[in-house]
Amino acid sequence: MEQRSHAESALGGAAYGMLFVLGLVMGIVGGFTQAIWHLGPLPFIGLIPGSAIGWLLALFAVCLGAGKLMGSRLGVSVTAFGWLLVSMPFSLKLSQGDLVISGNGPAGFVYLYGGMAAVLVAFWLAPSSGGGSWLLHGQQPRNPT
Repeated sequence: MEQRSHAESALGGAAYGMLFVLGLVMGIVGGFTQAIWHLGPLPFIGLIPGSAIGWLLALFAVCLGAGKLMGSRLGVSVTAFGWLLVSMPFSLKLSQGDLVISGNGPAGFVYLYGGMAAVLVAFWLAPSSGGGSWLLHGQQPRNPT
């Protein structure tokens, strides 16, 4: 088992904390902007939510990038948990009638269910633990032969 110094442990904790905050920010901004822009109507489908699809692609890329850069699926999980922590309450209707992510149109469904699917796919594609993190270990020197 490899021993890490206190500085490496603190750096890892700070990196995971920032990924969580990034997930929170993506959930807040994405929740309020997921229904802004539509691509156009299609027969039998209706309006295609362009901004919701854009947020799905961004969420997938950020979660997969977090997993690859941290060298484990924990990077994906922490970022996704921050996103879910904001997105799920945004989909609940309050007693005053306020609702951020509406289920009346396709944008809300695409954003919520597509976001969960994007997070799962990013989790499956991210490396398992043990791959090593570029942040915590840096680039390994090459052996000149």
